[in-house]
This record gives sequence, structure tokens and C-alpha cells, in this order.
Amino acid sequence: MPHSLVLNLLPQSPIPPQYLTGRHLHALFLTLVSSVDYSLGDRLHDATADKAFTLSPLQIHSPRSHRGASKHTTLQFFHSQPILPGTPCWWRISLLDDTLFSQLTQLWLNLNPDKPWHLGPADLFITSIQGTPQSTQPWANATTYAQLYEQAGAVEKTISLIFATPTAFRQGKFDTTLPTRECVFNSLLSRWHKYSGIEFSDIAIESIFPSFINIHTEIVADSRSKFIGVMGEITYRIMGDLEPEKVKQINALADFALYAGAGRKTTMGMGMIRRR
Repeated sequence: MPHSLVLNLLPQSPIPPQYLTGRHLHALFLTLVSSVDYSLGDRLHDATADKAFTLSPLQIHSPRSHRGASKHTTLQFFHSQPILPGTPCWWRISLLDDTLFSQLTQLWLNLNPDKPWHLGPADLFITSIQGTPQSTQPWANATTYAQLYEQAGAVEKTISLIFATPTAFRQGKFDTTLPTRECVFNSLLSRWHKYSGIEFSDIAIESIFPSFINIHTEIVADSRSKFIGVMGEITYRIMGDLEPEKVKQINALADFALYAGAGRKTTMGMGMIRRR
């Protein structure tokens, strides 16, 4: 059962920009996990294969748009200034399997809003967690894989995907920023098969064609590396006379994108995708 949880945060001291990178937020997540299950934290830290969670960059509740990107569709993935004390922030954590969510149940149930967590030198409080859809927060949700499939449209042939943080895909030894149908839907399919327990055979990816494209590239750089990814929106159309089950499978994968993301570095804030 995938969960998309939004943690509302309140910093008690300034958070310097160099501690707002994906690497530091990844470390904060592992600290949260280790607080209730130390061995699980170690296992997640050591895992090299596709991991059963994704993270977002830290967001300010009234984000400024950047470099022409619409604040309504894309997220802030870098900070040039410190986040000041008392600034309401939010942070999305998605969990892709039931086991991981249940192992963290004590964390959600026993959350102490007066307990400070540490992001670099800064203290911050987790004031609340949203796990169900909100009109003002499209990133919070939860469902079962069976419901995702059952509720997917069998006749809907238009799929608009928002690439909310920089997204890139591995091809051979190198990255590509071009979100082709193969890159996007094979990435979703791989994660669906790993966690859902519902097999999709012979997905009709060759029937998916882009009909609207409004994307640009962004560079995410820290002291260790540089990552180039695409942001924006693409509308895909399912073409041809496909049987309803094939259409339903593609729509289920598009709906699953909210939880799974796509491409590389999804555990460090990249590859966040949702259906419009």
C-alpha cells in the first residue's frame, strides 16, 4: 500500500542552504527511521537497489516561483538563502510498501511536536503529518495497489504529468533528461512490479505519444555532484484501438507516479511526478 505523507515542519533556528540538499534530507529521514527501528535505518542506509521510499526537497509554505517555473506545478528544489526560524515548511515522504509503513507506525503515532529534530545545525519540530488528500496539498494521499488499479480509467486516453522536481533517467552509463514514453513508463512499471504484487504483462507503451510538451532543464549542484534534470509538464495520449484493460494499466501507472516518482535520485528529492 503506497502512502504519500506530508510532514509540516517549523524550524527553531536558521537552516543554512548547504544543509537543504537531498543528501542532508535523506540523512534526516534515516534518523527518523532509526529513532523507532535502528536496524531498519541501517538496512535502508546500506541498500543499493531501488528503495521503497522517496523524498521531496524541503518546501516553504508560500514558495517563490523560480526561473519562470510556475509555483502551482513545480516545487522549489534549491535554496539560496537560509530558511528562517518560525517559517512554516513541509516535506513529502512516500512509502511504497506496507512493511515499511507498518515498521514506522510508532513514529507516526508517538510523534512529539515538542521534540526537536536536527537538519545540520538547525533544530526543527514536526508539527503534524497529512496522509489524506487536501485541497491545498496535492502531495498527500494513501491508497492500496488494488484500489489504484480498480479506480484507474479504462477509457481515459489523456495523461498529463507534472515533473515537479528535476527528473533524469539512466541509459547505459549516462543520464538522459528526455522524458520519453519508454523512460517514464518503464520506470513506473519497474516500481509497480516490485511493490504492488499485481503483474502487468505486455504494457502497450508503443501506443503512448506526447501531445503537449512544456519542459525545461535545471541543474542541481552541491559540493559533491551536479545533476541535470527536466521539469515542467507533458501530456501523453494513448493512441489506437486498445482494449480497455491495456488502457487501464497505463492509467494505473500514471496515477502511481504520485507515490513512486520516476528516474534517478528519488530518495533525494528528484524525479517527483504527479498527474494533473
